[in-house]
Amino acid sequence: MRGKRQHPSSVLFALFWLMLSSWPASVAAHGGGSSGSQAGIPIPSLTHGEMAVIAPYYGRIVSLAESTSDTDETFRRLLNFAQIQRAYCLWGLMPDSVSDEESPFNECSHAYLAAAKAVLLQMRVMKVEKASVDDLVSDIDATLVRNNLSLILCKFSGENFNTADLIRPKLADIALHAKSLVAILSASLLVLSGLWLGARALRPQTQP
Repeated sequence: MRGKRQHPSSVLFALFWLMLSSWPASVAAHGGGSSGSQAGIPIPSLTHGEMAVIAPYYGRIVSLAESTSDTDETFRRLLNFAQIQRAYCLWGLMPDSVSDEESPFNECSHAYLAAAKAVLLQMRVMKVEKASVDDLVSDIDATLVRNNLSLILCKFSGENFNTADLIRPKLADIALHAKSLVAILSASLLVLSGLWLGARALRPQTQP
């Protein structure tokens, strides 16, 4: 006797919650790089305007930081926090996570971009390739001045962060934020469709 066929919407719902519940496990692989003190390192806040400017430069900041060999524990922990925190923000892929302060991913975006800024400032006083760091800082400063964005604030602009405290988007807030919910459900539907098509392609062909 065949089992009762599961409704597609229930499968999608289950996949959605499975994906959300797996965040801590998926980002844990980034951690554990430091064997020193587990006390948190404070990270200064940044304004909403600064966040919007730094976001496009995140990749360059991290790439430059990862290529630096002469580092200390503070630098490594700041970089590690930025990467883990960005993973909790779904790698910056959620719509309007930087621009919309009502997005459930806005606070965690503040956190990982504030950490990226802290990493960049650390590199300015370290023995690294000064020209590359100075060029990057100049590009960011020029964009801030040109667009007068440093004074734009939001409800998270005054919030300081700490490497000991990861900011996680709340599931209830995601469910209430239309763009975030649609993006996650759409991604889940694509994954589900891909799995279904893959299963059909691998299914043995019946001989006539």
